[in-house]
Amino acid sequence: MKTKLSLIFVLLVNSLWLFTQKNYPEKILFQDNFGGNLTNWVVEFEQAENTNIKLIDNKLDLSSSKGATVWFNHKLSGNIMITYNAMIIDAGGKNDRVSDLNAFWMASEPNKKNPFGRDGHFEAYDNLNLYYAGVGGHYNKFTRFRKYSSNGNKPVLKEYSDAAHLLVGNKKYSIKIIVNNGLIQYYLNDELYWELKDETPYNEGYFGFRTTVSHQQFENFKVYQL
Repeated sequence: MKTKLSLIFVLLVNSLWLFTQKNYPEKILFQDNFGGNLTNWVVEFEQAENTNIKLIDNKLDLSSSKGATVWFNHKLSGNIMITYNAMIIDAGGKNDRVSDLNAFWMASEPNKKNPFGRDGHFEAYDNLNLYYAGVGGHYNKFTRFRKYSSNGNKPVLKEYSDAAHLLVGNKKYSIKIIVNNGLIQYYLNDELYWELKDETPYNEGYFGFRTTVSHQQFENFKVYQL
């Protein structure tokens, strides 16, 4: 009996520890389960005639023949966490290339209301302020984190090229992006890929899915206030 009580006590202590370690967001600011329409999104396609975006089974399905950015059209500010699931479709389709699970966040253009209105070409975003994650870029050879400045400077702050940090087709990925008092973090399947303590952080701007020549699906998009 004593052993059983001791075991119960240990389990309770461990459960309490796990509970206190979780950083629960205060509230959800925005969410899109992709079950209705695309009114929350602004699309920019380099080759619109061969790019297709639609909603399928509560997923945003994007098949792009060249560069594509899909902006969330609500401006974000302050301490936030962005979460969503994604999958790179590899099923023999014309754009089914396992590459470029990318994202822009806290994107802004000096002296303009928003960064929208570009042609989807990658270099068209060089004059923005933003953070950029490029997972499995260059035909799934590199995974890179950049900070863009509006003067065209966009240095690679960290890079991976090992297989563990590249993409696998038809695998569901969970993405979590945190902006918290200058601390910038990017998680993929709960693994911290990048962390930057930014002394001159971008505290507001827009989020966008970014890719080129690929077929991707996104679901369960949420933005939390921290």
